[in-house]
Amino acid sequence: MTATDESELDTGARSPGLSYQDLLDADTHPVPDVLRLESAKYFGSDDVPIERYTSREWHRREVDQMWSKVWQFACRDEHIPEPGDYIIYEIAELSFLVVRQEDGTIKAFPNACLHRGRQLKEYDGHCSELRCPFHGFAWELDGNLQDVPAAWDFPHVDQRPDDFTLPECSVDTWAGFVFINPDPDAAPLAEHLGDLMEHFEVWNLENRFVEGHVSRVINANWKIAQEAFCEAYHVNATHPQILTYLGDINSQVDVFENCARVITPGGTPSPLLGDVDLTETEMARAMLDVRVDHPTPVPIEEGQTARAVLSQMARERWRPLAGDMVDQMSDSEMMDSLDYTAFPNFHPWGAFNRIVYRFRPNGDDHRSAIMECFLLSPFSGERPPPAKETKLAADEAWTTAPELGMLAKVFEQDVFNMAKVQKGLEATRKPGATFSNYQESKIRWLHTLLGEWVNDDVPVSVGTGAKARTS
Repeated sequence: MTATDESELDTGARSPGLSYQDLLDADTHPVPDVLRLESAKYFGSDDVPIERYTSREWHRREVDQMWSKVWQFACRDEHIPEPGDYIIYEIAELSFLVVRQEDGTIKAFPNACLHRGRQLKEYDGHCSELRCPFHGFAWELDGNLQDVPAAWDFPHVDQRPDDFTLPECSVDTWAGFVFINPDPDAAPLAEHLGDLMEHFEVWNLENRFVEGHVSRVINANWKIAQEAFCEAYHVNATHPQILTYLGDINSQVDVFENCARVITPGGTPSPLLGDVDLTETEMARAMLDVRVDHPTPVPIEEGQTARAVLSQMARERWRPLAGDMVDQMSDSEMMDSLDYTAFPNFHPWGAFNRIVYRFRPNGDDHRSAIMECFLLSPFSGERPPPAKETKLAADEAWTTAPELGMLAKVFEQDVFNMAKVQKGLEATRKPGATFSNYQESKIRWLHTLLGEWVNDDVPVSVGTGAKARTS
C-alpha cells in the first residue's frame, strides 16, 4: 500500500455541501496559510489484515521493531521542571525513567537496576539519586554508578564500568513536549516530526499548561482506539446529536510527508441531514448544548452565522488568558477540529483546540489499550502546575472526570464501539478491515507507515524484555 498524489483519487467523489475551503472563504478573520494547504493522498483500496489487531505475534513485532525504535511522546516539559524530577514512561512491557538533570537537560534510561533487574522507580516523583530498593545499588541522575553496597564483593563491577552505567535512550523536546526513543542511535526528532513542526509554528503549544489529563483503559487493541479519532465518518452513527452543527463528511483530510490531519468544520450542518432546514439559531443552540426550556445565551441576528458568532464568543472566553492574540485567530481556528497525527500515536490539535491524544498498548496485552486526553490551555503569568492524571479503569465512565466537560459524553459514545470492534474482528471470517479511500485515508496512512516499520519476515520473540527480543 503506497501513497500517490491526488490525481489518482476520484476528485469528483466528494460529499455535497460546502467544502472546508468554501467555509474558509467566508471567514470573518484572515485565515493562516497552513489551513489553505491541501494534500490528499491515495493509498490504494486494499483491506488491512485483521491480524494487526488480533494477533499476539503481530503485537510482539510492533514492540520489537517499532516501539523499541520510534520517537514517542513521553511527557510535557512541565511534568519534570526541577533537577531530580522524573516520570515513568511505559510502552507495552517496556519501562523508562525520564529524568531532569542538574544542568536542566533531560535524560531517559530503562527503568531497571543493573544488579538484578529490579525496577528502580515505581511512581513519578523527585530524587537526588536513582537507588534500587532491593539491594541499594545507586546511580547519579546522569546514569553514572554511584554506590555499590558491600563493594568489596563486587570487584568485577569495577572492571566493567561501561556495563554498569545506565544505558541511555534518545531524548529531545518540541513545543513543550518531551519525546524519547529507546534507540540511542535514532535519527533526530526533527526528521521524524518534520511538517508537523512547520505547521505548528503558527500555534504556540509551548506556551500552554496541562489543565487536564485523563486516561482510560480500553478493551481493544491500541490501533482500534486510535483509529476512532482519525476520521469523522463515524459521526453519523456514533454521535448523531452533533450532526446539526458538524460538517462530518465534509472534513478535509491531508497527508503530508511527516504528519496527517483531519479538519472537521463546526458551525455547519452535516450534509447527511439532507434537506433539513436548520436555522443559525438552532445550530448555535445545539453547539452550546442548550436545553429546550432555556433561552439562547447569545442572539444570532439576521445576516449573522452561528459559526461567526460562536467564534467571537470563543475569542472573548480566551481573551483574559491569551490577550489580543485571539483577534488574530480565524473563525476556523476557534471553531474547527484541527486533528493532527504524527506516527505512531501522537495527536496534537491545532489552534485553540486544547486536545492532545495519546494511545498505547495496555502493558503487554494486545487486546487492551490506554487512551489518554491531555487538555493544554493558555495561561498568563507563571505557568500553573500540570494537572494530576485521572486514571479510569475500563468500567469507569469518562463522565466521572469533570475536567473533560462535554467531551466526556462524546468519548463515552466512542468507547461504546471499541470493545465490540475487537470482538467482531476476532469473530469475523473476513480476512481484512475495509477503509474508504479519502475519509479514512489518515488510517490508511498510519497502516502504510506501520507496514514500513514492522517486517513480517523477521522472527518474533516469545519472551519479554529488551534482551529477550530479536532485533
